[in-house]
Formats: sequence, C-alpha cells, structure tokens
Amino acid sequence: MRIRLAVLLLFLLLAPSAQARVRWIVVGHGFGHGVGMSAYGAYGYAQHGKGYRFILGHYYSGTTIGRLTAPRIVRVLLDVSGGDVGFSDATSACGKMLDPRRGYEAHRVGATVKLRSSSGRPLANCGRKLRAAGHGRVSIEGSTYRGAFEAVPTAEAAGSLNAINALTVDQYVKGVIPNESPPSWPQAELRAQAVASRSFALTGGVGGNGFDLYDDTRSQVYDGLESEVASSNEAADATDGQVVMYGGKIAETESVQNVFFGPPVPYLVGVPDPYDGACPLHTWKLEFSGPEISSRLGAYLDGRLKQVVITKRGVSPRIVEAKLIGTGGTTKVRGDQLETALGGYSTWMNFRKLVR
Repeated sequence: MRIRLAVLLLFLLLAPSAQARVRWIVVGHGFGHGVGMSAYGAYGYAQHGKGYRFILGHYYSGTTIGRLTAPRIVRVLLDVSGGDVGFSDATSACGKMLDPRRGYEAHRVGATVKLRSSSGRPLANCGRKLRAAGHGRVSIEGSTYRGAFEAVPTAEAAGSLNAINALTVDQYVKGVIPNESPPSWPQAELRAQAVASRSFALTGGVGGNGFDLYDDTRSQVYDGLESEVASSNEAADATDGQVVMYGGKIAETESVQNVFFGPPVPYLVGVPDPYDGACPLHTWKLEFSGPEISSRLGAYLDGRLKQVVITKRGVSPRIVEAKLIGTGGTTKVRGDQLETALGGYSTWMNFRKLVR
C-alpha cells in the first residue's frame, strides 16, 4: 500500500498541472508597416543635414519630385451626422446669397438636402448635394476649415448626412502635416511630409459617397485650419504643388506588397532606416494570459493557442504570414491580422510562451 501511494505521489508531482499558468510575451519593434517614409527616420536624416528631396528619394526608391499642373480638389469626410449639420462663414449655397455672420443648416429630406436658416426656416432645395462657400474658409459645426462645405445624404444610414470639406490638396496638407509630424521638427522633415501627404491624398482615395478621404488614420489625420501651425504651413508653401512621381504618375506612398497584400510596387520596398531608434515605440512589449491571447486570436485559431510559428517575414523582420498551432489544429494568419487582434503597433513581433 505504501509503495502504491509513493508511486501515485510521484506521478502527481511529475505530471503537468492542469492549473499551470501560461503567459505569452510579445516583443515588438517600430510603429506602422515599415515600408514607405518613417517619420522618425526622416527626422533623423533632417537632423543630420539631409534635405527633403534626399529623404523622399531614400524612402521611395527610384522616384522623382514632380509638380501638379493645376489645382486639385480633395473631399474629406468630417462626420456622418444623424441630424442637421450647422455651418456659417458662407456667402452662398445652393444658388442663394448668404450672410457670413449668420448660421445655417443642411437638412435632409428623403434623398435630397435642403438649405435652412439656423431657426429651421426653409431657404432652398439643393437636390442631391448642398455646397456652401465663403471667402476661402467656412465653419462647419463650430470648427473652421479652408475651402467649402458639402453635405450629401448618407447612403447606408437613413436620415443621415455626410459632412464633407472640399478644398485644394495644397490647402489640405496644411491641416495634415502638424497632425502627422511634430511641427517643431526640422523643415526638411516637414517638407518631406508635405510632399508625401499631398501624394497620398491624390492616390489614396476611398471612393466614398461624396468624399475621397477620411479625416482620421484610415487616410491621414486632418483637423482643419484650427490645427495649422506656422512652421508646417511654411513647409507646405515651400513645396506647393509638389508630389512624388514614378513612371510619369503620382506615386502611391502607402500601399505595398507584404503590407496590404496587393501587387508589388517597385518604389515601395524595405530600405535601411538608421535613425528610427529615436521612435518611442522602437521596442514595445505586450503580455497576455493563455486564455486572453486565445480569445483575442479566436477568429484565426482552432482551440487554445499552443504555439506561434512565423513562416514568412518581409525585407524588414515584420511578419507576413504565420501558423497558429492550437489544441484543435493548425491555422494560417497574416501579420496584419495578428497585429490588429493583439493590439500591436506593427507586424514586427516575436512570441515567447512562459509556463509556470
């Protein structure tokens, strides 16, 4: 009996505990997809005396700087409003002369938009779109923007209106640069940002209902005239009309093979980034319990997570493809899917499993 008891105790000591605590450590590097212009990398080159043309040529291999032959208009979605959209500082809308000192509103009726006074008095039927313009700027819902205000019925939401800012791309980048790069940074970096932002605005259209771009990170962070700063406006004016060119066309500055899984783009490739270490997110770490990481990866995982096997990395060490080995089987996942599910800052990640 004693022998049997001793054997049982030994078995219990050596057997893996069902209550063993599993922790996952994810160590990552960088912020973003690692292709195209690195903000901190551009900052480093600018600090070391390189001009914006060098910076753009480095990050977009084989490109040149071209100039637009005419002003180009972009339309930015500011809000999807469930009700009326108020505006002021406009001198005309829908064929009516307006007092810029007064407020007005766009009001949806079915598939059309009507112009009303701020008190709700009908002024004009604008048809499918209301357009209001003033002396180069307009106030929309209390915030000031360059260009004009447009409102169109939201296709997918009954009763709603898309509030849109229509303006030239040169005006647009003035509301982007200080939200994408600190305006205290060197002019060379800000000018590189201006040219890249202008190029993205003209190639990154989302084909929205009445708009080309979002005002957030889905496109570029745009916050209108009130976010503008003298130093970033100087950079925009110094590069007025300039865009990144490749093969006679404006170059895309964001989409690339191994990032958004489209066809390869010859000027969007991984390049040395010696100054990216200045980025606060050059190295970052996430920690998860076993149940937590399995839950986060549930859409791509069969069972509970046992192991992550990286099967393909890009030119930089960012993950392109990986296998998730679960208690129910093995599945495949893309690097961008891992990043989104885990809340990472880039797809440059390494996984470590700890069992206690």
